[in-house]
Amino acid sequence: MPMPMAGAGDDAEARRPLLTRKRSDGEDEQGDAASIVGAVFNLSTTIVGAGIMALPATMNVLGLVPGLTLVVLAAVLTESSIELLMRFSNAVGAASYGEAMGDAFGALGRGFLQFCVVVNNVGVMVVYMIIIGDVLSGTSSSSGGVHHHGVFEGWFGPNRWNGRFVILTVTTLGVFTPLTCFKRVDSLKYTSAVSVALAVVFVVITAGIAIIKLTRGQIPMPKLFPDVHDWESIFRLFTAAPVLVTAYICHYNVHPIHNELKDPAQIKPIVRASLVLCSAVYVTTSFFGYLLFGEDTLDDVLANFDSDLGIPYGSVFNDAVRVSYALHLMLVFPIVFHALRLNMDGLIFPSARPLACDNRRFAALTGALLAVIFLAANFIPNIWIAFQFTGATASVSIAYIFPAAMALRDRHGIARKRDKLLALFMIAMAAVSNAVAVYSDASSL
Repeated sequence: MPMPMAGAGDDAEARRPLLTRKRSDGEDEQGDAASIVGAVFNLSTTIVGAGIMALPATMNVLGLVPGLTLVVLAAVLTESSIELLMRFSNAVGAASYGEAMGDAFGALGRGFLQFCVVVNNVGVMVVYMIIIGDVLSGTSSSSGGVHHHGVFEGWFGPNRWNGRFVILTVTTLGVFTPLTCFKRVDSLKYTSAVSVALAVVFVVITAGIAIIKLTRGQIPMPKLFPDVHDWESIFRLFTAAPVLVTAYICHYNVHPIHNELKDPAQIKPIVRASLVLCSAVYVTTSFFGYLLFGEDTLDDVLANFDSDLGIPYGSVFNDAVRVSYALHLMLVFPIVFHALRLNMDGLIFPSARPLACDNRRFAALTGALLAVIFLAANFIPNIWIAFQFTGATASVSIAYIFPAAMALRDRHGIARKRDKLLALFMIAMAAVSNAVAVYSDASSL
């Protein structure tokens, strides 16, 4: 059995305060272990966020054949990176991603990982809140001077009570605050199940509309392969890389889910089942979303559902898609927030006792982070470019660069030759996708 790093065993035990505790008489008090189904839903919810809306536009760039192929390959690569991460974590008894990075690269490595998770998750949740505000209350401003009506604005007309600030305030106090107060990931398994179901509702409605229009002959033949005719068109293909590379990021929540399982060996089939489920959602959304809108597919396909679909009850389907997706994001928010809170606590209080054991620190950190995200979503309504610069880089570091770096560092001599070759490939791929994302965003400015 591999020996844990110094202090890691104590830290690992401390990070499971709700699963195994010492009673006053010295006996172990066993809490409820997380269920496998609940763990699958929680990990799947971590994966399927706002990125799903960019996949149909990716098909518009790459064509259906290479696009769908790369969606599946990205899932395979994600499974490999998580397997590397968990193998090196188990080798040293690390109960968190940060501990594994700390073993490989010391306090600096651990702090850098935690910083990347904070940057990525804050950016993601601000974007979630902005999308929720746009969908329900309408966009405050948009390109070309076109105002996109929100669902409530369309139903009841513009009113003070359905404005952006009020909608986000009610959502934050009524939905986010109670759901972010849970200390265990497994406590969110039911909301995660509903979140996955809502993502499936979006897929089913999109597929149904596409099939109806296809039978009516209203859909032209989709582009199967990319249109490549000059260097600019070749470079454009690479702009799809960041979307595919970051589509399956869930690494920061694998350890919390793993720690709550009765049998830690169950994490491997849980990861695989989650990736299969999310791949099915991604492939279906990519195919039918692009089939439905073709060359008119926008970067965020949700924006396409603000127009005439050309079928009976089109406005009803538009509202159903937008409302189901807004509700989906509301339920994704707490699962991403859980990892943000843990990593922010590790950055600010690296030597403090576990966060779950300190109610005051838990409440203060939860309130402060919610306030920052709420204010950013209200007063910085257009932050897509800013978070593509920071979030894309942080995301691919979390998903690929850090697990690959652990394999190359290999302090305990457990990496195989193929592990190191895979690590080199992941680092090269991540570096290229980062460079393309930053250059593309800089050019658009």
